[in-house]
Amino acid sequence: MSLVQPLDDALSAITDGIMLVVPREVCGVPMAATRALIRRGIRNLHLVALPTSSMQADMLIGAGCVATLETSAVSLGELGPAPRFTQAVLKGAIKMKDATCPALHAALQAAEKGVPFMPLRGLIGSDVLKYRDDWKVIDSPFGQGSNQADPIVLLPAITPDVALFHAPLADEHGNVWIGRQRELVTMAHAARRTVVTVEKIEKRNLLDDPLYAAGTLPGFYVDAIAVAENGAWPLPLPDTYKADIEHLKLYAQMAASEEGFREYVAKYVDAKQTA
Repeated sequence: MSLVQPLDDALSAITDGIMLVVPREVCGVPMAATRALIRRGIRNLHLVALPTSSMQADMLIGAGCVATLETSAVSLGELGPAPRFTQAVLKGAIKMKDATCPALHAALQAAEKGVPFMPLRGLIGSDVLKYRDDWKVIDSPFGQGSNQADPIVLLPAITPDVALFHAPLADEHGNVWIGRQRELVTMAHAARRTVVTVEKIEKRNLLDDPLYAAGTLPGFYVDAIAVAENGAWPLPLPDTYKADIEHLKLYAQMAASEEGFREYVAKYVDAKQTA
């Protein structure tokens, strides 16, 4: 089967109940794919946002797609709190696994390296530890002396079933240009499968081009690619296009209520409108 597939076919690896990792707003958020998942009625996702999210997580939560959310923050930035996320947390509609940015990166890096956990010292003294019984505090075996405690936190590896992100381009060999967004490499290395939407596909080998090779994720780590022009809209795509601020304002206004969110989904998700 070709790596390049129609969007719905490429997303077939994302099924109910899996762990799905997605990137932060400025790294290439797959919003066309997100709308497709909502249309399909995906349910019970364990969503990992590395390390934060905005409209994407808010929409998936509002549409009832998420059972567990693991991230360090969800916000619409200058437009205020993420309304569907906020309501879901207040009502206990989702399980929230609070984390920090370094903790999420470290846990994904553990999976990337094929080790069961990653140590991290900066969490010591934070209240986050009270709410994460899966994070273990131990005395470092390399402490400075037998009479001197040297606590460190062990974070279990996060191994997502699927990594999903949007990128500017791929080539016909399945290599994906990600540019400076290196956390996308960590996501792809850590996940069991990687699905990517792109603006376009070029008939060349990006790894043969010295200007592109260093910023390219090799096709070895990619399981499916779908072309989705303007696929991060209304969020930005790095070095390609800016966020649609007016549409984001519209979303913030409509999603402030359950009824308004349903109207937004009917108009901009179910009807497949993108502008």
